[in-house]
Amino acid sequence: MVNFWKDKKVTITGGEGFLGGHLVSLLEKKNPKKISIVRHSEYDLVNGSDVKKMYKDQNPDIVFHLAATVGGIGVNQRNPGKFFYENAVMNLQVIHNAYLSNVEKIISIGTVSIYPENSPIPFEEKNIWNGYPQEDNAPYGIAKRIMHTHSLSYRKQYDFNSIMVILTNLYGPNDNFNQDTSHVIAALIRRFYEAKKNNQKEVAVWGDGKSTRDFCYIEDIANGIISAGEKYNESTPLNLASGLEITIEELVEIIRKQIKFEGTIVWDKNMPVGPNRRNVSIDLARKKIDYNPKYSLEEGIKKTIDYYIKSKK
Repeated sequence: MVNFWKDKKVTITGGEGFLGGHLVSLLEKKNPKKISIVRHSEYDLVNGSDVKKMYKDQNPDIVFHLAATVGGIGVNQRNPGKFFYENAVMNLQVIHNAYLSNVEKIISIGTVSIYPENSPIPFEEKNIWNGYPQEDNAPYGIAKRIMHTHSLSYRKQYDFNSIMVILTNLYGPNDNFNQDTSHVIAALIRRFYEAKKNNQKEVAVWGDGKSTRDFCYIEDIANGIISAGEKYNESTPLNLASGLEITIEELVEIIRKQIKFEGTIVWDKNMPVGPNRRNVSIDLARKKIDYNPKYSLEEGIKKTIDYYIKSKK
């Protein structure tokens, strides 16, 4: 079988981040000609001149555009302007200059926040435009819709091979466990670990536990992105997720049991929880790139907890 990556120079924006680190590790096994990581200390991707310099310096054939200004629901609510502006401008700069630099293909990373708040369940790629995103994450989601429109427009006018994959909630080793900016699973792991360590009698969790989400282990997502880079060349975005819907209450119970916390769980119904349901169809990805997530939620959470506990020693 021909190695798609053999002669490719690959650039990864956001390559120092959680997803980027896993993507680099898996891509190295494909033996591309060169992998270049775009470091924020060298290039500010909101700045057009820095983006032009990045393309001139790295001269890539393939670009994975992972860089984004991101955070959990709380930080999204506190920074809607920042999240919209920085993501919208960054995405415009990166895709436009990829085209100007004769890049063969760019794979941009979208988010499940792109979907309308009342989108039919499960989320299917054909329904992206059928309504406004959930309000708490709308600035970030709209910025990603702009990125998708940019990709579609350049494919139509210039035949530029720009694709987008839409990711669900990611988790796994090396996740961001910062109390203020982490996402659900990392935040809960830290909270239950610290409660057990400090002999706390209870743990507070936002919401009532009835909301549902799709959580996918980082390695499954990274492999899906690489497969899309190799095999997918169409304008329709591609969902990458676990394809499984789970309540926050069920998730909390898995984490509680694995950490062996025996205290009480207190549901704080006054805190924001985001959309009521998220369940993501992966039928298109299965069909187009043979995508097949292999890690169960229990397996993935165990690996993540093991990593976190080891990192605290």
